[in-house]
Amino acid sequence: MIQGTGSHVGKSVLVAGLARALLRRGLKVAPFKPQNMSNNAAVAADAGEIGRAQALQARAAGLAPSVHMNPVLLKPEGETGAQVIVQGKRAGTMRAAEYGRRKAELLPKVLESFAAVGRGMDIVLVEGAGSPAEVNLRLGDIANMGFAEAADVPVVIVGDIDRGGVIASLVGTHAVLAGEDRKRIRGFIVNKLRGDAGLFAPGAARVVAETGWPNLGVVPWFDAARLLPAEDALALLDPDVRRGDEKGKPVVAVPHLPRIANFDDLDPLRAEPGVSVVLVEPGMVFPDADLIVIPGSKATIADLAFLRAEGWDIDIAAHVRRGGRVLGLCGGYQMLGRTIDDPEGVEGAAGSVAGLGLLDVDTVLAADKTTAAVSGVHIGTGESVTGYEIHLGRTSGSDCSRPFVELGGRVDGAGSADGAVAGTYVHGIFAADGFRPKFLAGLGVPASRVRYETLVEETLDALAAHLERHVDIDALLAIAGYRSATIATPATATTAKRMTLAPT
Repeated sequence: MIQGTGSHVGKSVLVAGLARALLRRGLKVAPFKPQNMSNNAAVAADAGEIGRAQALQARAAGLAPSVHMNPVLLKPEGETGAQVIVQGKRAGTMRAAEYGRRKAELLPKVLESFAAVGRGMDIVLVEGAGSPAEVNLRLGDIANMGFAEAADVPVVIVGDIDRGGVIASLVGTHAVLAGEDRKRIRGFIVNKLRGDAGLFAPGAARVVAETGWPNLGVVPWFDAARLLPAEDALALLDPDVRRGDEKGKPVVAVPHLPRIANFDDLDPLRAEPGVSVVLVEPGMVFPDADLIVIPGSKATIADLAFLRAEGWDIDIAAHVRRGGRVLGLCGGYQMLGRTIDDPEGVEGAAGSVAGLGLLDVDTVLAADKTTAAVSGVHIGTGESVTGYEIHLGRTSGSDCSRPFVELGGRVDGAGSADGAVAGTYVHGIFAADGFRPKFLAGLGVPASRVRYETLVEETLDALAAHLERHVDIDALLAIAGYRSATIATPATATTAKRMTLAPT
């Protein structure tokens, strides 16, 4: 189990890289995260929701994503509450205090999923959440040491040196953990090093001396990680994500909504060298853009109110009057319509609010959630697209007579009569290498050689090679209970021997 001294220390990327490294060694490997908190979700092969990071990790392991890889997914809807997804299905909404009291009830489901993921596997890589040092959350815990204890899983702890204070965070974690939890940790990894690793050698030695944990690796900064789908919205704090990189390029502007969801929809656009993607932060005025993309939202009505409070509705309307284009994705699509009705109080108090009025459609929210992988054709370009739907509510109106995509006998989305404004419920469409350049050509973006899916695969392979150089993977496998003598190298992966369990 890979736990961290805090959030965003790189656990998700490390698990993905280790999964690909072990796959290249010829092992059957699967990812697992007992509890995740993220609005960046994916649709699994068995039609339920899991965290986007676990879908990426499944890809790295050469597997189809399953709901059992992330049996509990918490999708924040406000400051104190979250939608609770259990084994892929919406179980309701709970405030933080209620979930804290009831999370232990989910442990049997978590262990059931862990067993399902492990069947036929040589190794399961488990990702923790946040930090085990949050000892106030230890009672009933299913995300970190509570799960590790229940499943009897050894732990490796990861610290982030880029943030500073990594020695204190590792030693401090050792200090505050209860004795049995402390014993479960078998080593540490220092992640995101910039500069000379030799300068940190005394620091690593001090951590070993203070904790007794062996040093399993100091991992240099892996810049290409930005090309992989991120685990949560903390990734949006990266300056390279917030701002476009060069002047003179067509600009795609995206409002940074408080409850932004599935923001990895933007990753293929960022990978395009001819596009400048600008994340518009609170307090900023929209730049002079060629396209505004209103992204998905976990709480459409609340984020629409935020958008108005920032004055962005005025900016968007002015952009349209100047002949600019707007695309709404999922919750962003709902915002573009005339009204959003919530008669059942799915997102809070029951009622109805006015939308931005840029599409002649209306949305009615309902408790039943649509989750499905989809494929079809973008009607405007005739190019194939694949993606997924995760949304509450149904949208209808006269502009739906100009749909955005055709999906195997049905249509989705809507468009304005002049073609300037469009919306769709389909996430992931920009990953389609045929559709994306033709869509961007309408903004004056020159065709590129970017093949996004190939780029992701190449990045995972490069990440695996990076970890092979800087992490003692043989030691990790030994900690997991495998004899290192039978471990194959990547060069002999096609003839790798099956791992054998060592005595415990």
